[in-house]
Amino acid sequence: MRKIILTIGVMLFAVVQSFAHYLWIETSAKGEIGKEQEIRVYFGEYTYGVKEKIKGEAYMKVKDFTLWVVDAQGKKIRLNIEPKDDYYAAAFTPDAEGTYTVILDNDKIDVVDFTKYNFGIFKTHYHAVSKIQVGDKANHTVADNAEGVAIKNISEEKGKVKLKVFYKGKALPESEITVFVADQWSKTLETDQNGIASFDLPWKTKYVVEVTKKEEVPGTYKDVAYEFIWHATTVSVNANL
Repeated sequence: MRKIILTIGVMLFAVVQSFAHYLWIETSAKGEIGKEQEIRVYFGEYTYGVKEKIKGEAYMKVKDFTLWVVDAQGKKIRLNIEPKDDYYAAAFTPDAEGTYTVILDNDKIDVVDFTKYNFGIFKTHYHAVSKIQVGDKANHTVADNAEGVAIKNISEEKGKVKLKVFYKGKALPESEITVFVADQWSKTLETDQNGIASFDLPWKTKYVVEVTKKEEVPGTYKDVAYEFIWHATTVSVNANL
């Protein structure tokens, strides 16, 4: 009996860990005019050092994402991606000063049935954002996810991050956000009535922030019915400047 309970516990842990995965963007926080900027897209759990191989089963299920960069003038350009070992790579060359927003979106993920784990049947929508600053003309990043959760980086004070969370174009108040750094450190915050949350940057490292929301609306995808949509959005902040 004890072996059975342990086996079930391990299985549940594996399922929870798999479900806790997210897509995130890694790139340098600073760019230069005329210099190619590399962008990487990972799938896994940053705080645990988990980066799935792109040919593995886990990453294969979420590989149909689109990747874009929005320049300082608001022009949105789709980026080509190239498979590597445990990430997809993309690049672009800034041609003017200003704030650039890198945006990933993936609403093309098959329905998952987790009823045996008491979670239900759902469809996942992943979204991710990162900021690149070229020169000193800083601005806020772009919120561009009309069908789900978007995070806008509205930071203005050095050493402090200020984010505004939106859901379908409207500010999302009292929403839980989780800040991750490496070595299994995390901190949970909550947005205020205007959808805003702030946190300090005590270490010069990479921070990955995740916001999730359960959309209680049933539907079908590829002729498979689901009970709700699970939105998971991340924003990457590189404080190693």
